[in-house]
Amino acid sequence: MATPVHSVSVRKGVNIEVISIVWMVIEAVVAIGAGAIAHSLALTAFGADSVIELVAGGVLLWRLTIEFRGASLAQVKRAEKTSSWVVGIALLLLAAYIVVASIIKLVSHQGAEPSYLGLGLAVASGVIMPYLSRTKKRIGTEIGSQALRSDGSCSMVCAYMSWILIAGVVLTAALGWWWIDSIAALALVYYVVKEGWEAIEEARGKEDACGCSHG
Repeated sequence: MATPVHSVSVRKGVNIEVISIVWMVIEAVVAIGAGAIAHSLALTAFGADSVIELVAGGVLLWRLTIEFRGASLAQVKRAEKTSSWVVGIALLLLAAYIVVASIIKLVSHQGAEPSYLGLGLAVASGVIMPYLSRTKKRIGTEIGSQALRSDGSCSMVCAYMSWILIAGVVLTAALGWWWIDSIAALALVYYVVKEGWEAIEEARGKEDACGCSHG
């Protein structure tokens, strides 16, 4: 039976996932909308990644909620495994999309229009996501949840992606470098592939698989 301290920590985990999900919804809507308006591949990809993280967050929220309500360990493990498979495969598909679309835009000389809305979103995400990452890792350690610790690492990847976006948006706005959007998008591929592959490895039963970021 869970101790009172453990139950409080699980409840904190539920709360931080709710906050994370709310932010992911805002981030996805704003990034995809701003990306479509500015024809920005980097912003659109950032928004798509937010949708994927939203799916993972939803499953993790379910996992934490059922644990808080006294579900069996088997139920919790099934939820974690399902989440890892879905997110891992989706991220690898997202990486393929980024590569193909970036090459097409570079060959056809398609650039992105400056997006100050996108820049504002990236700045906010660059501040918020490290906080969410640290909190998820701390609570994950308290309750012994590898999935929550992994989600914290993946939140840090989102922060890295936002910092890359800031560089791309600023240079596009200031210097008019039409190619920087595609280059910035390609710079995300390493992190997206790493996050996706490690999620799949975790689903296959390997420990500490989603080391999306150890920074």
